Amino acid sequence: MTRAVSVRPEQAGDGTAIGDVVSRAFGRDDEARLVAQLRRDGDATLSLVALAGDAVIGHVLLSPMSAPFRALGLAPLSVVPERQKQGVGTALMNVAISQARQDGWSAIFVLGDPVYYGRFGFRADLAIGFLSPYAGPHFTVRPLVEALPATTGSVDYAPAFRAPA
Repeated sequence: MTRAVSVRPEQAGDGTAIGDVVSRAFGRDDEARLVAQLRRDGDATLSLVALAGDAVIGHVLLSPMSAPFRALGLAPLSVVPERQKQGVGTALMNVAISQARQDGWSAIFVLGDPVYYGRFGFRADLAIGFLSPYAGPHFTVRPLVEALPATTGSVDYAPAFRAPA
């Protein structure tokens, strides 16, 4: 049974709950430290939380990428273990894609499971032409416009992704 979930932008005061969600989802603190660093650097372009009642149970963060067009990098997507496989990640992804498109971004890149992210329109074949430290079969892109403004060039995540964990 799926319980009701709402999605909203991160608000002041959500940081501790988000850190807890991210740490629990990954079973370690590396990704939570990344989220905190992206926030400190001003690179938390789109940060959304999923709520069950007043409790934060999921989070997704998109940050600006260096790319030949306006692109965001998605990472991380986190859902507390007891609510995984119940549509929370899907709700976060759908709102994130819609909001990024509305905000005028051309694409979202992600390094992750191509089968999971493929459900949301992410495609490895469209990412092949881009040079990136993350290039490979798990590096995919989701166009937010009819056609990507470029199909080649260098793309990279925000500086926090290169910082030691």
